[in-house]
Amino acid sequence: MSVAADDKRLGLYLKGRRERLDPATFGFPPGRRRTPGLRREEVAARANISPTWYTWLEQGRGGAPSAEVLDRIARALMLTDTEREHLFLIGLGRPPEARYRKDGDVTPRLQRVLDALEPTPALIRTATWDVVAWNRAATRLLMDFAAMAPAERNMLRFMFLDPRLKTTHRDWESVARYLVGAFRADAARAGAQTEVQPLVDELCRESPLFAAMWREGGVMSAHSEAVKTIRHPVVGEISFEHSAFAVDGRPDLSLLIYNPVTPGDAAKIAGAGRPAA
Repeated sequence: MSVAADDKRLGLYLKGRRERLDPATFGFPPGRRRTPGLRREEVAARANISPTWYTWLEQGRGGAPSAEVLDRIARALMLTDTEREHLFLIGLGRPPEARYRKDGDVTPRLQRVLDALEPTPALIRTATWDVVAWNRAATRLLMDFAAMAPAERNMLRFMFLDPRLKTTHRDWESVARYLVGAFRADAARAGAQTEVQPLVDELCRESPLFAAMWREGGVMSAHSEAVKTIRHPVVGEISFEHSAFAVDGRPDLSLLIYNPVTPGDAAKIAGAGRPAA
């Protein structure tokens, strides 16, 4: 598609978003308006940009705006996250940088997805690796999350600070190093570096091994697949395929599924009467 066509798409999108807004919502007098929605100069004022340049953008002759300007326009037009992303895609050809917002709420629909995966263990974690939802199989295989305080349901915190986890994983150090790298990548992708810093500082103080791994600076893909083996205190070793998936529309959440490798592993999970750690 040509640059001119991209400019036209941007202009039409801005015009459509502007015309859907109610002037009274923003304290503008109703008066006599020839078109619905806000006037161009009103959007420009809200975005703190030149009215002339905003007019040019809608007319498809303003040139490529900066990311900062697009962000101000998105706020001025009260765009949703999806609309803001679309604005960046047609305006700059790329999505906006991640903007982390702490929201650990899980919808009933997501919880039903977890429950439907039974007897396969599954959970949902945030970009800061707090576990916010799980199914019963995850409780049997991993931990009794419901019995823990919300602040304790952090995957890195119990990996490095709970001594029971060192006996659960066959190769604890390799697993721990992978988790540190994946955590670093997740936090950066979600724009949550500031939010995770208190947790990083705590773990560096409490765990010299975490501090050493964190200083290594490695990154790993958290949305990958791998076969892992854990030692459950009741049913013994269980092997499972560990997969992580992005949750559509929720860049702050990841769905983790622990799929048993063999029917024997599945039977062990079903027969586990208490959590592994």
